[in-house]
Amino acid sequence: MLHIKSIPAFNDNYIWLIKNSDNRCAVVDPGDAEPVLDYLNQHDLKLEAILITHHHHDHIGGIAELVRQHPEVNVVGPASEPVPTLTHEVKAGDQIELFGEVFLVLGLPGHTNGHIGYVGDAKLFCGDVLFSAGCGRVFEGTMEEMYSSLNKICALPEETEVYCAHEYTAANIAFALAVEPDNDLLRQYRDKVNRLRGQNVPTIPTSIRQEKWVNPFLRTDQASVIKSVSNRTGKTDPLSIFTALREWKNEF
Repeated sequence: MLHIKSIPAFNDNYIWLIKNSDNRCAVVDPGDAEPVLDYLNQHDLKLEAILITHHHHDHIGGIAELVRQHPEVNVVGPASEPVPTLTHEVKAGDQIELFGEVFLVLGLPGHTNGHIGYVGDAKLFCGDVLFSAGCGRVFEGTMEEMYSSLNKICALPEETEVYCAHEYTAANIAFALAVEPDNDLLRQYRDKVNRLRGQNVPTIPTSIRQEKWVNPFLRTDQASVIKSVSNRTGKTDPLSIFTALREWKNEF
């Protein structure tokens, strides 16, 4: 059984720490080494692996110092992205073992060209592709790639816990409500998120099931979403709806 702990970094990043029962651990996307090192020291943990989803600095900035202090650590990341000090390059379809659990590497391009995710033990670590009630910006890839990546995530079992890398939920809900003002489940989720954030409690992990209820980027086949955005493009096919949504969100 793996235990997950969020380590806050910067303004709204989460570095995910994956711990097993005998105090060995891995971290996902350590943009900053200091809060990770503090947590390892406080809880007497041995860092065995670093998992990277993509090359943006707020996800890799802490690698060098972590490797310096833990020279035996295995640094796993996308083969096609410029990530320093990788010891284990992976690509879509590969598998890695982590504390007795097998994780599949998903190819999730769109935000960056070589973005990957890791899914195993009913958990998904998806970097900046899917957020709660939102999705990542399309920086290097195409809208089609991002849409395809989200569909790939959508096909996972609904109980899969989703560990994304940012606390963007409240802002994403504001946009989602502009798209679907009559979505009762979304309004209920807004109230829950407001309570959590009022107590400074993370809204992550979310789940695939939850996101199918509230996330407009996963609901491009729903009449309410189509109606809301089709007048911006005149098109009603899912990719055009997704593209219009993402462009609307960019300026929201």
